[in-house]
Amino acid sequence: MAFLQLKKSVVFVLFFSVLFFILPVAVHAERLSVTVPKANIRSGPGSEYDIIWQVGYYYPLQVVKKSGSWCQFSDYEGDTGWINRQLISSTPTVITVKDKCNIRSGPGTGNQVVFTADRGVAFKIIAKKDTWIKVQHPDGDLGWIYQSLVW
Repeated sequence: MAFLQLKKSVVFVLFFSVLFFILPVAVHAERLSVTVPKANIRSGPGSEYDIIWQVGYYYPLQVVKKSGSWCQFSDYEGDTGWINRQLISSTPTVITVKDKCNIRSGPGTGNQVVFTADRGVAFKIIAKKDTWIKVQHPDGDLGWIYQSLVW
């Protein structure tokens, strides 16, 4: 009987340890973005690892793990890779997740469409108003996008 009670206590402690210590870290994962025109994404934490793809300005990353001067991340498609910390910052950014997203002159569908963006276009966040985000493209173009169209 004492063994069963001890086993229940251990399970209880483990459950609450996960709940209070591990889950908050996952919920508050660090979001960073690329600060250079072209950054190599590698298969491991070092320049000796293969380049698996490249990304540019404002590409948003969700940090998964850090190793020395390298960060492992996942992106809006769930792809993972490694990037050197010198190429990223905490600048808030988003990326379009839908085809043909309207970027408008103001926060609302009544405002004029100033340009459209295909899926996978990254923007820096300038401001927010309700469910709208004012964004800036790397080429300087500004506008407002509805938040459900971005990650």
